[in-house]
Amino acid sequence: MFWRKKDKSIGEQGEDWAVKYLKKKKFKIIERNYQNKIGRRLGEIDIVAEKEGEIIFVEVKTRAIQLGKIVLPEENITRQKLHKLQKIARDYIREKNLWEKPYRFDAVSIVLKGDKVEEIRHLESIFY
Repeated sequence: MFWRKKDKSIGEQGEDWAVKYLKKKKFKIIERNYQNKIGRRLGEIDIVAEKEGEIIFVEVKTRAIQLGKIVLPEENITRQKLHKLQKIARDYIREKNLWEKPYRFDAVSIVLKGDKVEEIRHLESIFY
């Protein structure tokens, strides 16, 4: 279990925990909160990581259990969000000239209960 830090938003804390989790799984963190620089700003990718020569674009979703009701964080990753992630990732690949590298999209889902992390799930290859 991890303790929640009071001075950061739940989303920022979730990203911190996701980074720690991915590092334990031997992912190299390349960037956090990448914003596209080509064309109009579309949004951001929470974490860009690399493992075994593959670029991994990671969306982090964090939710708190409220009154016993559990809404899985990953349920909030909409089709529109996935489409936007693809566009931002394409800009990242173009900007960094990484056309030859394989890549995928993952999600890290974090559930909080009170001030503690109840569960962390890593969902690999959430779409192609």
